[in-house]
Amino acid sequence: MSMQAPPYRTAPAGSVVAGPWQWLIDDVPTELPDALSDWDYRMDLSLRQTVTVDVGLVRQATGLSPTAKLTLAMIWTASGSGLKAAGDRIPLPASGIANVDLTAVLPGNQLGGVLGLETTLVLAEFADDGGLASPRRAGSILWTSKYETRLQGDAPLFPIAVVDFAKTQYPEDAGWHVEIGGDLETATMGALLLLVNERKRVLVDAMRNAAKPRPVDRVVLSSVHADVARTLVEHALNDQDFSLEVDFGEETIGSTLQALVGRFFPGQSLTHLRRQQAQSPTSFATDLQHAVRIFEES
Repeated sequence: MSMQAPPYRTAPAGSVVAGPWQWLIDDVPTELPDALSDWDYRMDLSLRQTVTVDVGLVRQATGLSPTAKLTLAMIWTASGSGLKAAGDRIPLPASGIANVDLTAVLPGNQLGGVLGLETTLVLAEFADDGGLASPRRAGSILWTSKYETRLQGDAPLFPIAVVDFAKTQYPEDAGWHVEIGGDLETATMGALLLLVNERKRVLVDAMRNAAKPRPVDRVVLSSVHADVARTLVEHALNDQDFSLEVDFGEETIGSTLQALVGRFFPGQSLTHLRRQQAQSPTSFATDLQHAVRIFEES
């Protein structure tokens, strides 16, 4: 694999030391693993990383003057949503050893798939007084570190919005509505939205208690889960561009629907399922209830 070197001097090895990313649970830190098997979209991620920078050594190695502005920054990306955003940006002192805590709170409804965390040491402003081959342009990367973790929870990986249905086009006494947009190659997080009617308190409470549901919450959540599954499977069967053989790409609505159909109806062809749905939609709905295991205790 070829390596691209920037046309300027960068921070030498050992001048910047990044500790592991930590996941804060009730303010208690634990090292962020390479996979979070119990994550779901209701879980925001509070993260922290400690980085030690020998600022004097960086300046000496890069030829930057004591007045050049240096900044540590972090950026996160999520493959499931296709989103990218910045976290902390911390200016560094002119000299000495700097111990910096980078923090970020990532909203769960914007995540999914592989979460990428990139930490960079950058030149914050244009510098015209450096030495030979020193960086000059603002944003020049002097050092970078990358980490990835897979968010692989079993819950539906798409956002939920609580709204007043009386102010929407939907019947005001309906409990929820699943919005599906985009084509089959659209990122799942950008294609799906579950709207919950804020007037249905038992439903809103169940959503809020989903991490630790009460018995009544389990019944409500099971009903929603079954209906969402039915809606998605019917959407897949009614879309003539949908196929179990086509590669729609990772974290897309197409691959999500393939996984859903494959899990609920293993070994059955799409032609058979479409024929069954067309000939006996009520029996098909009952079969789907069975596949989803509605009201079954987890």
